[in-house]
Amino acid sequence: MIKKKFFLNSTILLVILLLAVLIYHCKNPKIESEYLSPAALAIHSNGEQFVGSETCMECHADIYASHMQTAHLNTSSPGNAESIKGSFEKGSNILDLESVAFKMLPKDGSFYQHTEIKNRLLEKPPARFDIVIGSGVRGQSYLTWEEDKLFQLQASYYTPTNSWVNSPGFPSYSLDRPIRDACIKCHVTFVKNKDFSGQGNTYEKSQFIYGVDCERCHRPAKKHVVFHRNNPSELKAQFMIKYDTLSRQQRLDACAQCHSGPRDRILQGNSFSFLVGNNLNEYARNFYKGNQNTPLDVHGNQYGLLTKSECFKQTKTMDCATCHNPHKNERGETGSFNQKCIACHTESVICTGESDKIQQMGNNCIACHMPTTPSKSMTVQLASDSLETSFNIRTHLIAIYRNDN
Repeated sequence: MIKKKFFLNSTILLVILLLAVLIYHCKNPKIESEYLSPAALAIHSNGEQFVGSETCMECHADIYASHMQTAHLNTSSPGNAESIKGSFEKGSNILDLESVAFKMLPKDGSFYQHTEIKNRLLEKPPARFDIVIGSGVRGQSYLTWEEDKLFQLQASYYTPTNSWVNSPGFPSYSLDRPIRDACIKCHVTFVKNKDFSGQGNTYEKSQFIYGVDCERCHRPAKKHVVFHRNNPSELKAQFMIKYDTLSRQQRLDACAQCHSGPRDRILQGNSFSFLVGNNLNEYARNFYKGNQNTPLDVHGNQYGLLTKSECFKQTKTMDCATCHNPHKNERGETGSFNQKCIACHTESVICTGESDKIQQMGNNCIACHMPTTPSKSMTVQLASDSLETSFNIRTHLIAIYRNDN
């Protein structure tokens, strides 16, 4: 009887173990498959697939961690208490304009812009702060979804005054501004517009990748990730753009896709069709209205200003990465930027500025030769009775600036 009971218990235990092994082997291939071939977050029009910068962290942890702190990565994000810089506290949550007033209020964990149109009975429903545009260094603007249509909120945040302001380009009355590809292209890695031309403001919400992350500059990475997860011993990067193999113009184009003006003349595809390694001028160019020699504004066309500089024209190798490391937050590191200047001007240049002004500037090369300059295209209205205020942005036209004051 005891032997029979022992045999029965052993059989039951063996069956349980076999079932556990069977379940493990049934589930484990799926888990392993998901790791070896991660799901695509979005698909480019050429078929290449985005898998998100988190997949880069596995092999590039240090670069990933430092890039997380950059204004590039934080140039867009979901709207929440951490990402929205503007205040929702009473007394600091109102933007009062000539014909309309906005009150910013929280509700149930979300944040809303309430609109009051003056001298009219027309009511507009509250609009939620769904997307934050801008890292907050100079300010932020905000977008809201109406089903799958994307619009800009009229209230923006202005960092220098720590206050709500009328969004750049908006009038003093209520206005609905649709967000198209040309508006959002430099603040996200990728978003799929239901209108391929990018002229509409209806998007696939499921194919929206926030911030300018690894894949915006290094191209969609699924093939790269799949290959190296399946071949971990292979140290030579496969299926990935190698910057040291690009021409100077291709390296410049990587930055110029966002830092060379609006480029609203689309030659092929749409605003997201260009990928690093292509020729940018074959995809999009700027419209020139009137004189092509019109001075370039400091906002948005750092590429154009740089290429007009003698520093750039006197060398065949200088590009944006000569002075900038896109993987790091270098804001305020004037010493590091000055060293970049000195590295090229060790013997050939002697500063001829007045000694007291040189001392006043703290021997800061960029303060004299790349001064902050008011933008003529980027302005904000601080209150209903105030004039427009310009954003001060550092020019990338490296030159000798004479101060007559």
